[in-house]
Amino acid sequence: MKPAIRKIVTYVENTLIEGGKAAPRPLRLIGVAAVLDNPWAERGFTEDLSPEIRAYAPVLGEMLTHEILAVAGSGEAIEGYGKAAICGTSGEIEHASALIHTLHFGNHYRRAVGAKTYLAFTNLRGGPNTPIMIPLMDKNDEGRRSHYLTVHFQIGDAPAPDELVVALGASIGGRPHHRIGDRYQDLKEVGDLHG
Repeated sequence: MKPAIRKIVTYVENTLIEGGKAAPRPLRLIGVAAVLDNPWAERGFTEDLSPEIRAYAPVLGEMLTHEILAVAGSGEAIEGYGKAAICGTSGEIEHASALIHTLHFGNHYRRAVGAKTYLAFTNLRGGPNTPIMIPLMDKNDEGRRSHYLTVHFQIGDAPAPDELVVALGASIGGRPHHRIGDRYQDLKEVGDLHG
């Protein structure tokens, strides 16, 4: 059992000027997405999703990691990272979640970029041209706000009702003129609200 992948889509955005001011270092945002058949669509409620998770997630994780590294140049170059999935209307949001919320998927990317933080994520249901919104965070420091970014693109013909879109996102750099500090300064000023 292997995923039936209809297409791979790559998105790249380079920001050179932000707020009317030249970026000291261009920000590069990258997204790669696989459009594939939803193995659970039209089957009714499926109690055990694990056979397809174990068959599909490692393949998708490895393939999308390879694709995003090819664009970025290396795992070291990637600073911010995240993931997303969209389920077509004939499936459940659980189907989108199933393929990305597993170490069988995420560990390929995490290891390739040498990350210490969790992968930020979104998962939702939608039709063709649904915006793919991949939230990013610093791969080594979840409190580094300069790398709170979103890769945003869409695929005109996906997902079809019986398809899934599974995506990875990356940034090379952070927001060009970030100036809101980080979580650690806030914690010093207001105290740890969870403590």
